[in-house]
Amino acid sequence: MYKVFIVDDEAVVRDGLKRTIGWQELGFELIGDYANGREALEAIDLNMPDLIISDISMPFMDGLALTAAAGSKYPHIKMIILTGYDEFEYAQQAIRLKVSDFILKPITAQEIRELLLKVKTEMDEETRRREDFSRLYSQLKQSLPLLKERFLERLVVTGMKAEEAQERFRYFGLTPLASPCLAMVADIDDFGSRSLQSESGQDTEILRYAAYNVFEEIALREDLLLFRTREERIALVVSDGAEDTDVYEKAFRVAEEARFYIHKYLKFTVTIGVGQAVQAAQQLPASYTSALSALDYRFLLGKNRVISLLDMEGRPALAGRLRADWDRQLASAVKTGSLEEIRQLIREFVCDLKQGMEPMDSCIFHIQKVILSLMNTIQELGLHESRSILLTDVYKYKTLDEIEAWLTETVTSVMNAVAENRHHLTRMQIRKAVDYIETHYADEDISLQHLCRHVLMSTSYFSLVFKQHTGETFVEYLTRTRMDKAKELLAHTGLKFYEIAGQVGYNDPNYFSILFKKHAGMTPREFRDRQAKESSQP
Repeated sequence: MYKVFIVDDEAVVRDGLKRTIGWQELGFELIGDYANGREALEAIDLNMPDLIISDISMPFMDGLALTAAAGSKYPHIKMIILTGYDEFEYAQQAIRLKVSDFILKPITAQEIRELLLKVKTEMDEETRRREDFSRLYSQLKQSLPLLKERFLERLVVTGMKAEEAQERFRYFGLTPLASPCLAMVADIDDFGSRSLQSESGQDTEILRYAAYNVFEEIALREDLLLFRTREERIALVVSDGAEDTDVYEKAFRVAEEARFYIHKYLKFTVTIGVGQAVQAAQQLPASYTSALSALDYRFLLGKNRVISLLDMEGRPALAGRLRADWDRQLASAVKTGSLEEIRQLIREFVCDLKQGMEPMDSCIFHIQKVILSLMNTIQELGLHESRSILLTDVYKYKTLDEIEAWLTETVTSVMNAVAENRHHLTRMQIRKAVDYIETHYADEDISLQHLCRHVLMSTSYFSLVFKQHTGETFVEYLTRTRMDKAKELLAHTGLKFYEIAGQVGYNDPNYFSILFKKHAGMTPREFRDRQAKESSQP
């Protein structure tokens, strides 16, 4: 929507244009009307119109003077001049001032609409050209740094012939590499205290750029090659032109400086892998690969470190140190053990992995074996938590310490689910037992063993959990149920006492009477008489 000013000293002309033209339908917004050029010129700075429709003859400042003043400051503003003077001199001045149209009054509303559509078409085309030009200019401005990064990435990651490399160094104005040289790779561990504040991709990208900027300042000072990889890592090439020891010393100094400043000022950490020194730029892919291998040792050593493959080489893996049956021990502990026992097992497992100094792939294999065993155990127990555990979950974490925390949290969740499942199952079994008692209380042969077979529980465990859930033993619950039923029969039927005893599970009426008195504090006859007396009272 283009913004429009109307400038005319005749109020009737301004009002007519405002009322008779459907501005918004034509793609315009009328944002002001003024009686002379001076008022309009003062308003331009505040409202910035795209189009001014102005009369030529006005007091204080005429239309041509307004056109000249506005055009010198804001050349993008279109001008349409309306005039009642058919003089060639005016037309000449309008042409010199690059007025869009010079129209003689009177003019109809339809002619104004056609004129506005014509001007809008021109403005749309100019807007498109400006946008295309801006985009091309931006692409041009960005292309050289991006092309330089892609060249460096190709040189270091995949390799390049010497002749082509020399030509590209000249093209990008880079200093040729001296021998020896080596590659380093820096990877952000995490964003530390800023993780919760950096949930959006935009904030994360800003933090990544801040880390890159630290390396960039050091690289400029030390004359290093620097680029970002497609995996969002930062790679550097260090060359010294002296001995291997000198290039290693320079690499460690640069890496430690960058690591320190990022941790101190940006409040998050990076780990940097230092590759092996090579004698020519064409050998840099080998150095880059060794830098990545060094970076992998973060999994064992932890975050916020500078790690050289030379430091890790020659350390034999302590093969066989890890217990072969660790996964089975964990599965057994999940089924029968305590939470503290499981946490201790996980601590021992991770400690063995660290001390064994096995490669990261080997560590991940052992961890995934444990996860698989855990998933099988969960399924055996009839739980559904296995849906949220995947073998690939291990790749979310960068260190064994993070794996330990995740395993502990996961197994704790499983243990809680196991306990809840057992509690729920026990409640269901006790409910089933209670229902059985309520239905078969009249069976004189009902027993604890018979009931436990019905609910598929051992007598000892059933006795324990039944008392926990009901507050009574099996015998106490059965006796109370029978006595409650006997009270109902005594109060509401004329059955004889021996008949009632038989209906609540006692073939011996005397034994029934003894139990009833012990339970109710009175004999069955006394209970019936009291109930009859109470029901006869008004």
